[in-house]
Amino acid sequence: MTSPNSSDIILIGPIGTGKSTVGSRLAARLNLPQCSMDEYRWSYYQEIGYDEELANHKRQTEGFWGIYQYWKPFEAYAVKRLLSEHKNCVVDFGAGHSVYEDDALFQDIQQVLAPYSNIILLLPSPDLDESIQILNERNQYVSDGSLNINEHFVRHSSNYRLAKFTVYTKAKAPEETCREILELVGVA
Repeated sequence: MTSPNSSDIILIGPIGTGKSTVGSRLAARLNLPQCSMDEYRWSYYQEIGYDEELANHKRQTEGFWGIYQYWKPFEAYAVKRLLSEHKNCVVDFGAGHSVYEDDALFQDIQQVLAPYSNIILLLPSPDLDESIQILNERNQYVSDGSLNINEHFVRHSSNYRLAKFTVYTKAKAPEETCREILELVGVA
């Protein structure tokens, strides 16, 4: 761990992979604060003009994909703000904060995350279909014929390109996952 941000651990991954749960255990083990994107995101979005009325309109007229696309620049901004404000901590991103379809936004986030040596992608399994199945069960996902956002998060290349390590959580207790991450980052 030699980078200037080597004490930070950043957890990324789809919805329901255990980022917050594992982050809490890591923070306790390392005696570091835990910083959850979900706690800060909306205040950061407001800083650059997030419009709730427009967001609701997009959701109603364009469905989830419309609101998801509207969120992307706000998510990128939130990542930059969170990391600029919080140092020496365990960070758990919201699932969408590490997935970008727009190349410019992705490159921006890739550059922001480049100095961080401990970016951990949490997935249930190396088999993507199995990961999707497990996450759908965990999140009680019922298909309505529209985009399965977690399938998008699992299959999209962003998480894999940003992560320095991938940890598979299937059949592991959060404490086991925590120990594996500590070994990977050289703290165990």
